[in-house]
Amino acid sequence: MDLPVAGDPRSAPEVVALFGPTGIGKTAVAIALADLLRVRGERPVAISADALQVYRGLEVLTGAADAGERTRLEHRLIGVKPVTETFSVGEFAPLAHAEIDRALAEGRRPIVVGGTGLYLRAALTDMDLKPPPPAGLRERIEARAAAQGVEALHAELRALAPAVAATIEPSDRSRVIRALELSELGELTDPPGESQLWTSDVRRPTVLFGLVMERDELYRRIDVRVDRMVAAGAADEVRAADAAGASPTARKALGFEDLLTGDVEAMKRRTRNYAKRQLTWMRKLAGVRTIDVTGRSALEVATGMLAALE
Repeated sequence: MDLPVAGDPRSAPEVVALFGPTGIGKTAVAIALADLLRVRGERPVAISADALQVYRGLEVLTGAADAGERTRLEHRLIGVKPVTETFSVGEFAPLAHAEIDRALAEGRRPIVVGGTGLYLRAALTDMDLKPPPPAGLRERIEARAAAQGVEALHAELRALAPAVAATIEPSDRSRVIRALELSELGELTDPPGESQLWTSDVRRPTVLFGLVMERDELYRRIDVRVDRMVAAGAADEVRAADAAGASPTARKALGFEDLLTGDVEAMKRRTRNYAKRQLTWMRKLAGVRTIDVTGRSALEVATGMLAALE
């Protein structure tokens, strides 16, 4: 029987990948799936594909697996960077590849869990990623964005590389800044390799699941999740990171700036909007098996996933 695997559908999947919007319960499903895999003699390990969970000291804010969850299932690439360091997908990809390959070499089943679409693709594929910027370059462009506005920088990008600018919303601060970085480094392609994002080619035979949920229920869960984060000390994390000199990339964590000003409702609103963007990204992923988890327990969802691995 052909399996729903990205790449060659006749290759038995070595890697399980799990994508979904924030608040949908990816960690709980990964743990439930790991429990089922252990019953049949496997040794699973989770590998985070999240742009912000790499930061040590922001675990509550970023929704990283907590100590109890990590006792039930080992998680890698969580809390591996200090908040003072910048970090990019170009730095993440080799780390993720090494963890996936190490797990397989140990005879373990990698479960790649991601809410950051680009980081998930980087973990699973051999994307032609540009190098991270040299020290100081991003900070200089960030300062210009703060002083002039991101729309002014987008206009500059449009003059430099119209085809690239056409693929980036004028309000998309991070992508505008990254494009200007690459322009200064002489490495801005036209357009920037979009086809690699949606390719079905993967490094290892992979089965990819995408979790979806009825929109109102997802938004309700997000609001509850934010309240729990605040109660668990997310604002304290943010203040400590700010005092330590958090890097521009660490400060991109959802709610970072909002919690500095005590605006919890803004954090909820931004998180709901981010979930919408994650769902849009999911629709473009090649070979994804979409699972509606509305009204279903993590164990029920994981049981349905298990059949794809047999």
